[in-house]
Amino acid sequence: MRGQLIKRYFLTGLLIWVPLAITAWVLSLIVSTMDQSLRLLPEAIHPQTLFGFNFPGFGVILTLAIILVTGLVTANFIGQKLVIWWERLLARIPVVNSVYNSVKQVSDTLFSSSGQAFRKALLIQYPREGVWTIAFMTGQPGGDVVNHLVGDYVSVYVPTTPNPTSGFFLMLPKNDVVELDMSVDEALKYIISMGVVAPPPKQRAASRAANPV
Repeated sequence: MRGQLIKRYFLTGLLIWVPLAITAWVLSLIVSTMDQSLRLLPEAIHPQTLFGFNFPGFGVILTLAIILVTGLVTANFIGQKLVIWWERLLARIPVVNSVYNSVKQVSDTLFSSSGQAFRKALLIQYPREGVWTIAFMTGQPGGDVVNHLVGDYVSVYVPTTPNPTSGFFLMLPKNDVVELDMSVDEALKYIISMGVVAPPPKQRAASRAANPV
């Protein structure tokens, strides 16, 4: 009996400390990685020179400041002209042009406030009928693909578990996709935890639950 209590308390302690330890490790890795950007600065403005000691996290502050200033500068007419000039310059560089354009198209799609990418969590039957999984809407099929599809289709991304950064891209009939009353964050937690951390149930009309996107 006492051994079971000790085991129970130990497991409870693990549930508290393991997430904290992993979170601290990830944050430490991010901070240390961003601090490496300080090597690009002149020696005169290094924290060691300015303050007389190393300033952990200064790279994070510097990175965030650079991103913010870049956004402020490029938000006006002159800044937009500079961006266009910069993109035209990159377009003349082989290999760099292909990589930059591909990454820019993906980032524009993901971070655009008006885009549909990863705005909705979906329920689909995959990899066969009768087996259900969670997916994310990424938009509508395009290009020559549209000429070969009959009816309304949607593009979806099916993440793998527990690593959602890898997955499968599918184009499914719109009627076969069910929109979930679940935020993208809740769906990601559900996927990463392999179904252990389920979102709280929400009351919704039965008719709406059966309606597709």
